[in-house]
Amino acid sequence: MQNHGYLRRLERENYQGDAWVHWSLTIEGRRVGWLTPLFLYRFREILCHTCFRYQLACGIYCLMPDHMHLLWRGLASTSDQLNGMKFFRVRVNEALGKVGYKLQRQAYDRVLREWEIERNELETIVTYLARNPERAGLLEADQFGRYPYTGCLLPGYPELKLFQPDSWSRFWRAMNYLERTELFRHPDPRLPP
Repeated sequence: MQNHGYLRRLERENYQGDAWVHWSLTIEGRRVGWLTPLFLYRFREILCHTCFRYQLACGIYCLMPDHMHLLWRGLASTSDQLNGMKFFRVRVNEALGKVGYKLQRQAYDRVLREWEIERNELETIVTYLARNPERAGLLEADQFGRYPYTGCLLPGYPELKLFQPDSWSRFWRAMNYLERTELFRHPDPRLPP
């Protein structure tokens, strides 16, 4: 089977269930100019629908001028991030297309290893992703918490903001609740995929 230049992926089961996956999506040609407050609102709407439909939480997103990072976690045994990313990319490309942009043809991903999903390690990864604007010279040092295009999306927790005084404790309480809840455990088989 030919892969026509696509990046190789791990076996599908690595993206299912409660996996944590760091996704990087690049604008074709690394073009800039698409990242606006209006796009952010559309992006969050698409992300919200993706998270709900595919039983995911987004621990962090960081939209940069020519690419974006997302750290997703599956919330149920039926979560499937490959299907979620396919759905997400189609809708993001529709939104980008309205302003003359599109994503490169494939997202880069990195499935986190077992030791990386411990709280301290995850908080380090989230903070590293949030510091991208600093490394790119878009912000002064230690101002990453003020970057307007970084956030998180946990279904049912619209008020949760990263890097506030109590955000980590609130984040982990919300994540624990989402793990325990029956909301995502029994999908309705009558609904289309």
